[in-house]
Amino acid sequence: MKFLIGEKVSLQVPMPYLKTVDSISMLRPPDLVSLDEVGTIIGIRPKDLLEVKFRRGNFLIPAERLKIVGNGN
Repeated sequence: MKFLIGEKVSLQVPMPYLKTVDSISMLRPPDLVSLDEVGTIIGIRPKDLLEVKFRRGNFLIPAERLKIVGNGN
């Protein structure tokens, strides 16, 4: 599935941990993002890694763990 910057997404499955988008990434606990929380794609990296902005931070999430929600704007 192809994702675009600006699309609204949510997690399909729980993550074992969350990795921040910072220049020096940090591992964060998975309970910072719930399965029903909607985030926005803010960047696309190689190897199907997406930068997603959630309420409690910006995290790197593998594309296969995300699903698109709604039709956007």
